[in-house]
Parts: sequence; C-alpha cells; structure tokens
Amino acid sequence: MKLPLVELHLHIEGTLEPELLFELAERNAVTLPWASLDELRAQYDFADLQSFLDLYYRALDVVRERIDFADLTRAYLARARTAGVRHAEIFFDPQAHTSRGVPLGTALAGVRDALDRSVDEWGITTKLIVTFLRDRPADEALQILREILADGVAIDGIGLDSAEVGYPPALFTEVFDLARAHGLRLVAHAGEEGPPDYVWQALDLLGVERIDHGIRSLEDEALLDRLVRDRVPLTVCPFSNVRLRVIDTLADHPIVRMLDRGLLACINSDDPAYFGGYIDDNLAALDAEFDLGPDRLALLARNGIEASFLTPAEKAALLDEVETWLTARREPASGPATAIRSS
Repeated sequence: MKLPLVELHLHIEGTLEPELLFELAERNAVTLPWASLDELRAQYDFADLQSFLDLYYRALDVVRERIDFADLTRAYLARARTAGVRHAEIFFDPQAHTSRGVPLGTALAGVRDALDRSVDEWGITTKLIVTFLRDRPADEALQILREILADGVAIDGIGLDSAEVGYPPALFTEVFDLARAHGLRLVAHAGEEGPPDYVWQALDLLGVERIDHGIRSLEDEALLDRLVRDRVPLTVCPFSNVRLRVIDTLADHPIVRMLDRGLLACINSDDPAYFGGYIDDNLAALDAEFDLGPDRLALLARNGIEASFLTPAEKAALLDEVETWLTARREPASGPATAIRSS
C-alpha cells in the first residue's frame, strides 16, 4: 500500500517532461533551440527563480492546441497515481498561454478534458486553481478572471505566482476580492524569495486560505505565531527550494524545524519536470536526509489532507487510509519504514 497523498502546489505547466516537449514540438512543427534531450536537460541548472522562468516559458511554446493541454495534464495524472496521489489541486497559468497567442478557452478546455476524467482514469480527485502571474499587470489578471467567470468555466479557486520580489500581494487585492465574491478559494505564493511581509499581505489584504511556499515565515516570530494559531497551511516544495537556490542543499531545508514549530506544512513538487522529482521523490529524499520515519511521513500526509479544499467527509476517508498505511509500517514484518512507493 502506498502512502495516500494530496498534492496542493503543482503547476501543470511545470510537469512538461523533456520527452513530451519534443513530441509536442514535432506535432506542432515548432523548432526548438535544443538539438537533443541531453542538451535540453543541461539547461536545468538554475541560478534563481528568474533563470528557471526563462526556460519554463520558452519550453511552453510547444503547447498550443487543446489536445496538447489535455495530454500534458494526463501525463501528470498518470505519474501522480504511481506516487500515491489521491487528490490534486492543480495550478494553471492562463497568462502563460494568452500572452503567446493561445486562446484562453483552448487552454482551459484541454486541462478540463483531462481533469473531468481523472477519477475514472486514475482514481484521483482534482480541483483547478487559476493562478495569475504577479509580474504582469493586475488589470490583466482581473480581465482574465472576469472572462472565466462570464464563460462559466469550472474552476475552484485562484492563486498568485511567478517572480515574487518587487510584486507584493497588495497589487492584486481587486482580483482576489472579485474571486471571493464568486465563492472561489484563495491561495498565493508568498515568502519564497519575497520577505515575510508578503505573507502578511497575502493573509490580511488578499484573505488567502493557504500560503504557497512560505519558508521565509521562519524569519518572523510573530508571523509564525499566527500561522500556528490559525492553522494556515504552507505548501512546501523542497526540491524547488534547492534547485532555485532559495536553500543551498536539502540538508539545510527547514521542514523538520517547521513541523517542530507546529506549522501546518505539507510536501509538494511545484514544477517536478524541472526540479528533479515528483511528490514521492521529494518525500523519499527528505526521509533519507532527515530519517523522518513513518510517523512524520504520515504527519506530512495528514497535513496535506487537512490543508486541502476537500469536504470533511472526503478528508476523513483519506485520513483513515493514512492510518491504515501507518499501522502497516509499524508492524514488525512490514518491511522498511521508509517505503513511500511500496505497493
């Protein structure tokens, strides 16, 4: 039995594996600047968030048609199933596509094609969170949200992502006010490269229910007190933090400190095609580095379930599955305690 997982911080565009990228380039007659998979993979040594984003947006040029978006989403769901993911709340960046001439309806329809069949095909429930690029004008985000709402496209929430420094959450209050008025769930990237003040703004000005990343919250004791008191979830992405040089090495990652402080932190993969692994890879690496053991692995799984936008009944069912997994790991004949992917 695999550890039942919930993934809450996953950019569907960031799951574009090199093999699919080359396949879509051929399908859509796109000339790539890389002659081979190895040459492309050599670009994955990032100096910071911006260097990653430069490659990320260049690679997305191959994703153009509705079927491309559906294939991209299905490929993630297939991989997520092998990781033990039972529920995924997937980020989708409309501006990454409309800014290069792809109609909003085309992109969204392709993603929805895959998500609408995710339970039948993969046994994974999903929610769709439209995320806005904070380094593009807030008025543009507002217009896109209005278009989505007018078209009646099924989305579950909105978020805020991309280059953080210099683009505080305060710029997007009108966008989040509109989303709240329409009953959408609210999340935002904050406290990754940006300061703890961005986390305060996301909470107090945008009214978000979850903070994506949030690791720099550790620099502000008053903020930590609030996050613990209010059980504000932090969707932490260890491989991402290391690959983007926010943290030097995995051994320096503060996840254990965050758990010990009482934070509602869970593990996610962010942009796994670029950062070296999916949610199970992140957990396995953390377990190897910090000797988390079954109890802390189960705690991280429970935190993800609690932080999700599932109903109480759906959460309860998944929590029961985690307890079943934990009981099996504690039995003397159950095998290695660190098995994340065991079937």
